[in-house]
Amino acid sequence: MPNSTRRAFLRGSSAFVAAAALTACSVSKSGNVATITINVAEIRDYGQAGLNATSTVLSIAAIASAIGAPTVSIIGLADTALSTALTTFSDAAGSTLTITYDDTNWKSRVDSILSALTKVESDLSAAITGVSTKVSSTDLANANTALNALATIVSAFKALLDSVTTRRNVGARLSSAAAAPSQAQVQQALRTLGVTA
Repeated sequence: MPNSTRRAFLRGSSAFVAAAALTACSVSKSGNVATITINVAEIRDYGQAGLNATSTVLSIAAIASAIGAPTVSIIGLADTALSTALTTFSDAAGSTLTITYDDTNWKSRVDSILSALTKVESDLSAAITGVSTKVSSTDLANANTALNALATIVSAFKALLDSVTTRRNVGARLSSAAAAPSQAQVQQALRTLGVTA
């Protein structure tokens, strides 16, 4: 096997193994067709973690006060977008345990949760950074604990979807799938944000 072909195969195999370690998805192959199945409960947990992170940070009175009403409103808009994306996904999934990510409707719904979750993380991060010198170290530590847990969830979600893309494109470059947080880190982040997992 030529070196370039072998490297491409190994990269594809590594992506497959890294992604298979994530509990939120599985892959089945029939010939050259790979079907990506995603655990609905895991996606719901990720979305709920984002909503809980917003509530946690804004429930710290000193943080909310220092951030100010305009920024709280911006964070609220991101939170509402996440809530809407999560509700749309949950309503469509109903009692379904898994969905096929290859389906464009499901892909759109899942991607919209990730997009909204990423926006929530970005807005919270900017707000907390902006008030870091104006609040007590205890309040700042509590806010950062929630933000760090959310960052872990966002990283896990991105790695999940990156691994899906990598597996779909055999020989594609392995990127963040290899750097995904461990399952233990994800579970701890979910617990920190009040999502039982």
